[in-house]
Amino acid sequence: MQLGGPPWEAEMWKTAIPLMAAAMVLGDAAFAQEKSDALERYPARPIRLIVPFPPGGGTDTLSRLVGKGLGERLGQSIVIDNRPGAGTTIGATLAARSEPNGYTLYMGTSALMVAPAFYPEFTIDPARDYSPITLVSTTPSVLAVHPSVAATSVSQLVALAKSQPGRLAFASAGNGTASHLAGALLQTMTGAKLVHVPYKGSGPAVTDLIAGQVQLFFDSMVTLMPHVRGGRIRALAVTSAQRSPAAPELPTVAESGLPGFQISPWSGLMGPARMPGALVERLNREVVAIVHGAAFRDTLARQGSIPVGNSPAEFTAFIASELAKWGSLARSSGARAD
Repeated sequence: MQLGGPPWEAEMWKTAIPLMAAAMVLGDAAFAQEKSDALERYPARPIRLIVPFPPGGGTDTLSRLVGKGLGERLGQSIVIDNRPGAGTTIGATLAARSEPNGYTLYMGTSALMVAPAFYPEFTIDPARDYSPITLVSTTPSVLAVHPSVAATSVSQLVALAKSQPGRLAFASAGNGTASHLAGALLQTMTGAKLVHVPYKGSGPAVTDLIAGQVQLFFDSMVTLMPHVRGGRIRALAVTSAQRSPAAPELPTVAESGLPGFQISPWSGLMGPARMPGALVERLNREVVAIVHGAAFRDTLARQGSIPVGNSPAEFTAFIASELAKWGSLARSSGARAD
């Protein structure tokens, strides 16, 4: 470095440069120490858990169960923040753009995997803009109909729909959700013509199914089976590859005349991208302990869900595979945002 000016100025720079470098080192050390202290104090205030559906649906129920257990283990309140709409992209965008400090978490679902194909304005990359923590559970969906529908099997429902093109309406929890793709796939595989009615979550969709405003709905066992057992709606089949131990009397859609029909929605805990690795590992340990707990597993088993609780690396790999799978399903089914 060439220093001009009088000799005293050169001497000043010779002294100042090492001091500036030392200050930068001390500043970096202080910042690192501050981050370390913040991790040790975590959580120092309530944690927000964004749920991209309204209250009352399967994802909301699961999130509250996880939030209760996590709050007890961390000694802080977990505040459920329901942000429904636009195929979960409202909640997903809010979560991705939050500070990666562990005070905003997100219950992601398989709907997030479809969002890029459905919403061109959705600029969030599910593989890049989140810190995966753990896959919480997978849940077989149930195909249920209103009691007024003259069908007690999938084959009868398909025959009825084909005899009355455009007369039967299927509800979904929103554009791009698993319930939307299931209905679209049913039409693609059978040639039946149904009317898609999207809602802002499972709760309002179930309400209208019970009221007969829509005729059929694919949704989680958690949401639908209590109403099936109460006689308010009729279950025809499950969408998983095998029958569910929670309702072994229900056949799969595949064995009901549509081989290859399989959809298993899932829910997993995430944070914004660039969360500190130590924080991700801490949250993973806590949530996995909850998921593997006997009480949690028993609750999910009664609801027909399958607890998972894997590592951040395993969940990251799972998301990559799901992006390819659900994107392909969205394209092959011909489903579009209505």
